[in-house]
Amino acid sequence: WLQAHPRPGIYLRQVDLPGIHSKFIEAQRAVLTELLDQVLPPDAVDAAARGAGQFAARYGFRDKPLRVRLRFLDPQHTAWVPGTDADYTISAPAFVGLDPPVRRVFITENEINFLAFPPVTDSLVVFGAGYGFDALAQAAWLHQRMLHYWGDIDTHGFAILEQLRSHFPHALSFLMDRDTLLAHQNQWVTEPQPTQRDLPLLDRDERRLYDDLRWRRLREEPLRLEQERIAYGMVEQKVAAL
Repeated sequence: WLQAHPRPGIYLRQVDLPGIHSKFIEAQRAVLTELLDQVLPPDAVDAAARGAGQFAARYGFRDKPLRVRLRFLDPQHTAWVPGTDADYTISAPAFVGLDPPVRRVFITENEINFLAFPPVTDSLVVFGAGYGFDALAQAAWLHQRMLHYWGDIDTHGFAILEQLRSHFPHALSFLMDRDTLLAHQNQWVTEPQPTQRDLPLLDRDERRLYDDLRWRRLREEPLRLEQERIAYGMVEQKVAAL
């Protein structure tokens, strides 16, 4: 079928083959990759797309669009809905073209923090996705906004901040400082698989704290302060200080 319909530009479940369940291709991507690479011409295969997660891109199928979830934080904004959380989900291309009239954008990795983020004038908050900012990287308008990243205080939290700065060098960390960490010692947990790689895009204070975490200077066990364990009152104070 793919020899007759190279790079078809449809979703996998739109492939209409007699006797083949719509989920068959999705379930057999690893085996099918080995076979299709042998029988398809080179111009029908995107060799740069690797792994089961890139199967659709490799053979020219449509993939599910990336989505961006956001909330407008200003009660005076036209998108504010009184009495609700004003929670919107849009496609990545729609986010790229959004260019909203706000001065400040927050990114947080925790859903409850996203939903409970306090009101802020001329601001919105985006629900992040850990490692990976593909849905945000093409939004040129973010370069003209103040950008704050709120992740866990652990080695991977700073590694994700580093990744964000590779796209947006002006991004600032939010509630990822030493004072916040030390104020919540009774909320510390163990980071399961810490990283120790160098993170050159951190600023001086962030790098010092990151070094303390990766070299275990604060305690013998790998340390994590999850963002959802930070007192909500401190979140409100930090927002007010901005």
